[in-house]
Amino acid sequence: MQNPPDISVVIPAKDEIVAIGPLVYGIKDALGKRAFEVIVVDDGSTDGMHAKLDELCTRLPWLHSLRNDTSVGQSASIRRGVRAARGALIVTLDGDGQNPPDQIPPLIAPFESNAPTTAALGLVQGERMKRQDTRAKRYASRFANWLRGALLHDNVRDSGCGLKAFRRTAYDDLPWFDHIHRFMPAMMLREGWDVQTVAVTHKERHGGQSKYNNLRRGLVGIPDLLGAAWLIRRKGPPRHG
Repeated sequence: MQNPPDISVVIPAKDEIVAIGPLVYGIKDALGKRAFEVIVVDDGSTDGMHAKLDELCTRLPWLHSLRNDTSVGQSASIRRGVRAARGALIVTLDGDGQNPPDQIPPLIAPFESNAPTTAALGLVQGERMKRQDTRAKRYASRFANWLRGALLHDNVRDSGCGLKAFRRTAYDDLPWFDHIHRFMPAMMLREGWDVQTVAVTHKERHGGQSKYNNLRRGLVGIPDLLGAAWLIRRKGPPRHG
């Protein structure tokens, strides 16, 4: 039986037929000779991306594709991918190509450190520098991150960045709710895991379109933010040891 990979890269993607091929090949280049797998969770695409993934999977033995019959959202797609993953270390990035794969090595480097504190490290969160988004989207995100930090005190400037690396065991500790991917630093801290941040680059979108406008993101985010704050106030003793 084939040994499990060290790293599982999970990509939630919807209608990203233009970006997905260059993205998975970019991951291969970034991880080089490491033992890895890539799991793309197709969240109900209608642009033919599932057929493109099927074709890629026949040529790339380390690539696996899962398909949601209907769209269930980013957090649920990540959850499905993590459940299918075999690696002890999980990396996530968005399927639109705006998270450059060459930023993966800096994300996983803290987990490979020999520092005494490494065993307690649950999550390394990317923080986007020089974001290639519209001005309105940057301002809305800046306000949302300020509000989140004021309520959750997670000391993370950009928890919405899709570039994340985390222990599978730490993810399994987290409470589940939709849109948890935007609150993972706070939820990791809630369970007693350490969180680090790493500055990462950000690229312009090529093809496809954003799944949220500013109004929709805000309407979705407010109840989730209040729910996350409620969970933190009612936390029990840390479960990891």
